[in-house]
Amino acid sequence: MAAALLLGGASYFGVVLTAWSASGGLLPPLIPLIVLYTACLVGIAVAGHIVIALWTPREANMPMDEREKRIFFRAGHHSAHLCALGLLVSLGLYLVFRSGDLLFYTVFASLMLAQLMEYVLQIVFYRTKS
Repeated sequence: MAAALLLGGASYFGVVLTAWSASGGLLPPLIPLIVLYTACLVGIAVAGHIVIALWTPREANMPMDEREKRIFFRAGHHSAHLCALGLLVSLGLYLVFRSGDLLFYTVFASLMLAQLMEYVLQIVFYRTKS
């Protein structure tokens, strides 16, 4: 999921930045591209869960143990701080530039980066046995 989120986000914002530089101004949110991005992420998530469930069927329905719960909580806790910071920066940019389009893109990027951070921290915490 981390790789899918990273590649999808990079692709989406690559298109936005290319359009921005070509037009000389920030374009309104590209709704068809957002729908495609979301559909791809959902498809990857569903396919990934199916593959994991088929690969380890005994573990598919097992509840998380205490260590896993702690890892997910810590990763979510830290990523929430990044999300909050991104949202505050987004609001500050809106106050300065008065651009709803810029507000949308910075909030969208903040949400993506926070979720990516959560996935990365989960990996790190699993590997460090935290």
